Amino acid sequence: MTVNVATLGFPRIGPRRELKTALESYWAGKSDQAALLATAAELRRKAWARQRDLGATIIPSNDFSLYDQVLDTTAMVGAIPAIYGWTGGEVGLDTYFAMARGAQGQPGHEGCAHGHAHDGEGAPAAEMTKWFDTNYHYLVPELTAGQSFRLASTKALREYREAKAQGIETRPVLLGPVSYLLLGKTRGADFEPLSLLPRLLPIYAEVLRRLAEAGAAWVQMDEPYLVMDLTDTARAAYRDAYAALTGGTPTGGASTGDASTGDASTGDASIPRIMLTTYFGALGDNLATVLALPVAGLHVDLVRAPDQLGAILAGARPDLVLSLGVIDGRNIWAADLNAILDRIQPAVAAGRTVVLAPSCSLLHTPIDLERETDLDPEVRRWLSFAVQKVAELAVLARALNEGRDAVRAELDVAAAAAASRRISPKIHNPAVQARITADDPSLSRRTSPFEVRRSIQRAKLKLPPYPTTTIGSFPQTAEIRKARADYGKHAIDLATYEGFLRDETARAVRWQEEAGLDVLVHGEFERNDMVQYFGEQLSGFAFTSHAWVQSYGSRCVRPPIIYGDVARPRPMTVEWWRYAQSLTKRPMKGMLTGPVTILNWSFVRDDQPRSVTCRQLAFAIRDEVTDLENAGAAIIQIDEAALREGLPLRHGEWQAYLDWAVACFRIASSGVGDATQIHTHMCYSEFNDIIASIGAMDADVISIETARSQMELLDAFAGYRYPAEIGPGVYDIHSPRVPAADEMSALLKAAARRLPADQLWVNPDCGLKTRKWPEVRLAIENMVAAAQAARACA
Repeated sequence: MTVNVATLGFPRIGPRRELKTALESYWAGKSDQAALLATAAELRRKAWARQRDLGATIIPSNDFSLYDQVLDTTAMVGAIPAIYGWTGGEVGLDTYFAMARGAQGQPGHEGCAHGHAHDGEGAPAAEMTKWFDTNYHYLVPELTAGQSFRLASTKALREYREAKAQGIETRPVLLGPVSYLLLGKTRGADFEPLSLLPRLLPIYAEVLRRLAEAGAAWVQMDEPYLVMDLTDTARAAYRDAYAALTGGTPTGGASTGDASTGDASTGDASIPRIMLTTYFGALGDNLATVLALPVAGLHVDLVRAPDQLGAILAGARPDLVLSLGVIDGRNIWAADLNAILDRIQPAVAAGRTVVLAPSCSLLHTPIDLERETDLDPEVRRWLSFAVQKVAELAVLARALNEGRDAVRAELDVAAAAAASRRISPKIHNPAVQARITADDPSLSRRTSPFEVRRSIQRAKLKLPPYPTTTIGSFPQTAEIRKARADYGKHAIDLATYEGFLRDETARAVRWQEEAGLDVLVHGEFERNDMVQYFGEQLSGFAFTSHAWVQSYGSRCVRPPIIYGDVARPRPMTVEWWRYAQSLTKRPMKGMLTGPVTILNWSFVRDDQPRSVTCRQLAFAIRDEVTDLENAGAAIIQIDEAALREGLPLRHGEWQAYLDWAVACFRIASSGVGDATQIHTHMCYSEFNDIIASIGAMDADVISIETARSQMELLDAFAGYRYPAEIGPGVYDIHSPRVPAADEMSALLKAAARRLPADQLWVNPDCGLKTRKWPEVRLAIENMVAAAQAARACA
């Protein structure tokens, strides 16, 4: 049987971030809906054609999104919260973007496209959190006990027909109904989200029916929750859902379809065949449930969980089409193609229908390595981006279909790259390796317990109740980006560039004093990104020029590449901190990114345990922390925004990760004296189940994102009796909407009902880099007013 190549999803943003440009132009009122949709259609057209030309024979549609695929599903099933005022019909862009970004309701404001009066005016954005253990963000579905569903978006059908009109047959992608409900959040009465499944399934059945009528032979149904710990209720929900959607009759015997395309029959000929798609881990104890489902195909992740192949081959129906995720969709290392062929050859030799695919959607990788002309040539040959990954799959398929000799040259190139990476002196630094093996408990322990430190710090800092601060960054304006680009192109010299940055810093410091903030930041105008800035000054890192990856909506990042041992050759932030502190008598925070976040927001080497790389980073940051203290910094913030997202998806593996992650933070932060106040910041984290580990980090102050959750996240700290100080965010910075002072006051009161007032700081949810100055000024002034009102009542 012919082995085919499938892609489960392709990057949406475009090689030159065309989607970002189109979205931000539309939001700013500089272009209309027709222009935005035309750009989106052109990006889809090029992506489909490119995957086809690279050798993919099974190409996805409906993997494109203007903001987020989970939000697209919410629109598809009509689960629009009442606050957005939606009254039925097709969900329009105003409602869609109001859910994604909030709506200020002021004409011409960025959050309300073109100042239209629409059904979401004045509404806050939906809650946003991380997609499993990735750095991609999704919009959390909000579900109520009385939730009703209706088909409210035909996007999946439209995009399937759009590709077909271009001569490309695609496999539409849907987020599966059970994962959709499990990803949601309940509002109001306490109830089981899966109890809504009987109401939801008819919508999915209707979508499948329409796709079948349009000619779709297969649908990719993503059910990533199948690699998680599941309850018996959830397993039953999977059985019920797929019995209902397929007619409940598993295929018996050999495939009745065309084996060359992986065709197989299902119980209901009126719907497409379902490729049940799992990724990010092993099926584990859910395997028996999955293999009993009446679906025509199953995709499994053999990068994260290579050992599951044997059990799947042993237990799968003979006619079940197996999609093998053999190329890493989460990282950027070129594959050892011969090793992959050796591993999967038995599955193909057994005569079953096999499809080769990435482990997951290629959404999480940059688009094309060919654009990276400035990378070190040796490092570059070790890498593979989305385009190259599809080409790797095509080589593997040819090797299986025609024999290895047919692609001997390509296999030899891959083998040489793998060998080069193993032995390259760029990878190994004996001094770093010796340092991280030090077994000294004092390296990860502050001199005194928190209560002792707290008294010393309060006497030194003399801050008022409800002290105000921000998380670190201020808006990166067009002028700042231009100056950085001009310096990069050598259009201006270093002295001119640094003079510009000093002026920006001085203005930001003056404004913070005028606004009444108690603890200041320098604004980070010299920093391109909170991880990249540090990586560029550490050894063992490589950086790209065009390797953008979507984080959410129009927000894109260029993750650094950690290819070798990490060390800090020289101080990274001390001089900028020293300059900023010279401008004010108020405390100026030193601002650093923590080792766990640098690790989790980078493409990390896969030739050693992640814990080892993180420990190397911890010692590098420790050196910077002690240098800042020696320069006079009384407050140093070490952001660990990504600590929780690094958690393994299975609870049984959590503690090992938390042990080394917390140890690395403590190594980074414990080289200072008692009078130095250590802050940390965390993003989008549900803390209840890891609160003891958060406490074990032993930071003096933690700031967390709580505005979208209405302070619910503080329940974990209250129940745990968290001893240190906490800055619960009162301003959601991921939306252009500016909350009023009264709204922030209400959030502070909600916080004070959960925690003692003398534990509370007042700050935004996150850094302000992505916002505009008019929003920031008004929001921070409102925040300071809310803090002053709280002090008056204290």
